[in-house]
Amino acid sequence: MGTILKQYLQSRFGKEVLFLHGGLNRVLRDNMIKRFQEDPDGPPIFVLSTRAGGFGLNLTRANYVFHYDRWWNPAVENQATDRAYRIGQKNNVIVYKFVCSGTLEEKIDDMLQQKEGLAESIVDSGEDWLTGLSNEKLREMFSIRIEEAVPEMGE
Repeated sequence: MGTILKQYLQSRFGKEVLFLHGGLNRVLRDNMIKRFQEDPDGPPIFVLSTRAGGFGLNLTRANYVFHYDRWWNPAVENQATDRAYRIGQKNNVIVYKFVCSGTLEEKIDDMLQQKEGLAESIVDSGEDWLTGLSNEKLREMFSIRIEEAVPEMGE
């Protein structure tokens, strides 16, 4: 998909497009990153495979991020987005996530948003999520359902 996207963007905009994927060696990868980051006349579009990022990948020249092939793990997607939000970023960064309506992909996107919302409500609120629970909810949360945990004990 990345190759198809690269070819389309090059023909559409008439400019060189970089494509970083897992099949590239370290030298090629580093050269692409350097050209994108440091060369004012360098390629303005950089297509990256989510799985090919690697340690220390900073793309502070980027100000648009498009997720075109969604990953089922929100942490992986967030890490890919965060490559543009590094120290030294001077631009606003706009993120787009493409989803096909009415498909399994849309259902997964809904699930990921719910998962992120739950994680944020727990992490962002510190201990408030726990201290705000009623006694009944606390008891339910910390009790073990023997019949499910150890089926033979529930008989």
